[in-house]
Amino acid sequence: MQLRENNIRKLPGQTFDALVIGGGINGASASAALSGKGARVALIDRGDFAGSTSMHSSNLVWGGIKYMESGDFKLVRKLCKSRNHLIKSYPSTVQEIRFLTTINKGFRHHPLYPWAGTWLYWLIGSAFTRRPHFLRPAGIKAREPIINTRNAQGGFEYSDAYLHDNDARFVFNFVRGALDFGTVAANYVESLGARREGDLWVTTARDLTDDSTFEIRSKVLINAAGPWVDQHNSLSGQQTDHHHVFSKGIHLIVPRLTASKRVLAFFADDGRLFFVIPMGPRTCIGTTDTRVEKPEVGATEEDIRFVLDNINTRLELQTPLGKEDIIATRCGVRPLAVKPSGGDDRDFLNLSRKHAIDIDDERCHLSIFGGKLTDCLNVGEEVVEEVRRLGVEIPYPEFRWYGEPDSSVREAFMHQARLMELDTMTSAEASEPLSTRLWRRYGAQALDMLEDIRQDPRQSEVLIEGTEYLRCELKLARRREMVTKLEDFLRRRSKVSLVVPEESIRHSPGLREACDILFGDQAEARLQEYLDTAIPEF
Repeated sequence: MQLRENNIRKLPGQTFDALVIGGGINGASASAALSGKGARVALIDRGDFAGSTSMHSSNLVWGGIKYMESGDFKLVRKLCKSRNHLIKSYPSTVQEIRFLTTINKGFRHHPLYPWAGTWLYWLIGSAFTRRPHFLRPAGIKAREPIINTRNAQGGFEYSDAYLHDNDARFVFNFVRGALDFGTVAANYVESLGARREGDLWVTTARDLTDDSTFEIRSKVLINAAGPWVDQHNSLSGQQTDHHHVFSKGIHLIVPRLTASKRVLAFFADDGRLFFVIPMGPRTCIGTTDTRVEKPEVGATEEDIRFVLDNINTRLELQTPLGKEDIIATRCGVRPLAVKPSGGDDRDFLNLSRKHAIDIDDERCHLSIFGGKLTDCLNVGEEVVEEVRRLGVEIPYPEFRWYGEPDSSVREAFMHQARLMELDTMTSAEASEPLSTRLWRRYGAQALDMLEDIRQDPRQSEVLIEGTEYLRCELKLARRREMVTKLEDFLRRRSKVSLVVPEESIRHSPGLREACDILFGDQAEARLQEYLDTAIPEF
């Protein structure tokens, strides 16, 4: 936790060009873009980075095919371009995946109609992915025997993209990039509100680990608090054109239902797209779309039953899925940007995830509404441009602040990994070779892990049973990833708690050693803090 402690000391000691409040995908990309281009940036989050909406997504990076039906082609074009750019910029992380969509009898359109839409979608996306295919029920069954085709009219297969690792890890890598560029970031630091003094914003902040308070000064204040943007604007006296309405969505993580690496898509009983998404040794199913008034939500019995009923109706499983099969849930809100006259009257299911940035030029304040993972690079670039327009110098405007390291660095890592036969150390339960996974997750930092393993072969051993995480990964997490609570590692820096049942984690012999590595002399306190939390009931 030394990194966090050092940054806490730095926060009140200087004047920043920008303070970003909120470490979800919008705040993380804004911080990385600004600091990468030379601005002095501070970033705080009252929880952990990616601790809310950004860790409850479907892990899909898609161009918004659902917005085709409402005719929002401009948004679809923008999102498709963003998806393509992410695939090119993060080839190890953001990867094309096929979607197999089944259309049942009684659907509002004949299958040929949405199939024609996938061709238009493909063309709008610059024909970047594999071509769509129309499928008759027999063709669907041949590709995916578990799909119930008794009521199917037909279907189609097309491409979008997904995150190979979990969404929270993807977001944190932007935070880590921002730290590398000089951002002073700290999690578990809450903004209590901000006031304008002369040409500066003065934000009162509280360190939630010890309840101490201090002030952070910045030329520009960027509210990227996700679902709590409106709440924080009320603390700082901001009036905005947009506000948020909330849609609750849940996903259930269950044992792997099919070995194929494709997304199965259906239209759920409420008309919304419903997915069966591969997640390594598991499957992610969902989602729901429920209007809620507040961002603090939880999965209800009704939510869980909706997902289970939909999946059991649409798949032919040997044994129908029940609550006892649920390994973990993801439950969060989608903050949807609307204007006072425009959001509440529209069909709620058709509201888009597009982002909006409201700017108070006079007080140098930005509020970021809406947004999604697919659009993150656009958010970063737009924030830089607005901050520059507000008078902050951007010394390196052309610097590329995102993307995987140069291919020469990757080849250097892979060559060293081959020479030391790293992949022979891959555990029998692993879903991919060790070299592939370490590079995707850590990039150039994976070279340091090779040295750790050379010096001590035990560093290549899996520490927590049923996972793919090595001792050397926990060492790096302690040094570079600001793990403040055990849940930060288990749920957000990794996806351990998404793929391993909670009870198994708690009884893992390696859990205590993991705490020792991550927290040192605070290991016992952090372990007990985790064990004292209630095990979720499904």
